[in-house]
Amino acid sequence: MGQSGSWPVRAGVGLVRACVVVVVSMPAPAVWAASVALGIRWGASNPWSWLLPVVLVCVGTLALSRPVCRAVRFLVERWTGTVVPAGYRQAGPVTQLSTGYWWNGFGYERSRRDAVMDLKWRVRWKDPANWRDLRFMAVVPFTAGVVASLPPAGLAAAVIGLGGSGAVARVVGVAGLVVAVAGAPYAWRCIEPVAVRFLRASPAMVLADRVEELTAQRADTTVAQAAEIRRIERDLHDGAQARLVALGLSLATAEKLMETDPEQARALMRAARAGAATSLTELRELVRGINPPVLNDRGLIEAVRAFALDSPVETDVTADLRLRLEPPIESALYFGIAELMTNAVKHARATRARISMVRDGARLVVDVEDDGRGGAAVSDGGGLAGLRQRLAVFDGTLEITSPAGGPTRARIVVPCESL
Repeated sequence: MGQSGSWPVRAGVGLVRACVVVVVSMPAPAVWAASVALGIRWGASNPWSWLLPVVLVCVGTLALSRPVCRAVRFLVERWTGTVVPAGYRQAGPVTQLSTGYWWNGFGYERSRRDAVMDLKWRVRWKDPANWRDLRFMAVVPFTAGVVASLPPAGLAAAVIGLGGSGAVARVVGVAGLVVAVAGAPYAWRCIEPVAVRFLRASPAMVLADRVEELTAQRADTTVAQAAEIRRIERDLHDGAQARLVALGLSLATAEKLMETDPEQARALMRAARAGAATSLTELRELVRGINPPVLNDRGLIEAVRAFALDSPVETDVTADLRLRLEPPIESALYFGIAELMTNAVKHARATRARISMVRDGARLVVDVEDDGRGGAAVSDGGGLAGLRQRLAVFDGTLEITSPAGGPTRARIVVPCESL
């Protein structure tokens, strides 16, 4: 974010930010200095004194690396608007087997807590982001930390020099004041290029993570497609197919009875007509889970408006789109909105809802808000988790804000270069 205002304001804000940069840049050198001092003091009577500083340096740097790097990412984004992705690998789910043990992908544990902790530490130990954090901890004190320390050091020199007596002290004080005031608006800015250079994942790591993510998404998509095919086959076999077979038998019987018992034949024909209507209804219900015709014919906006008209809650739909999206993206967004609206009716007991679809640069942003009782959360195996996986195929994201008592706000963001 750019700074505005008079020079004193910019200098004051810059001085504060420079001090903050110094604070977040210097924990590692402080730990190193303290470890060496403790080792020297302990080593007066112990020949193994070198071991204590080494252990303290390693443990302290490793423990501070992730909190410090998170703080730096937050400050860089807050101050400059530059987002430096963390890129930390997330632990996957654990599964309980029929034997009672929990499987986490690496081994079996007796309890879910042990399985989660074992998986968490395995993933964290092998995470390449750890090495990026450690490298940053070694670099930032001697780059951004040194530069950012100039304004605070100049201010300290100014206070000491101007408060002392003698020409030399006053010259030092004036020089320190000039350094503090002139450098404060700019000294803290060094943290941004250093963070971007040393905390951002390399192209090779980004590609490897992307391949791993796409492999998992492909597996999830394959499982979802297989389940959907089984559902369609089961519904066809148990519903429409059985009714159509019965319809054919009724028509064949009615044909035979047409001359000998016309009244019975007409009864069978009436029953066949009712069966045909029921079969048609079942087929419509079946294809509703695939793609509604209005989505294929008229696009996402009209499909969402038609869905809102059929919704049991009063729903307002606003849209700022002019172009049709790719069919897979429209389908994912439609069923995502349908899932959120179903949750609002079924679980949140909402009475009003609002759906907004707007263009934000090269992104499509869909907001779904209801006045229900809130408490919605993304859980493993739930509908929202499935929706998040479906959107991830298109690099889309789902954010849920649902405090207890409501309201619930869901935001879907999908990059669309064609917008």
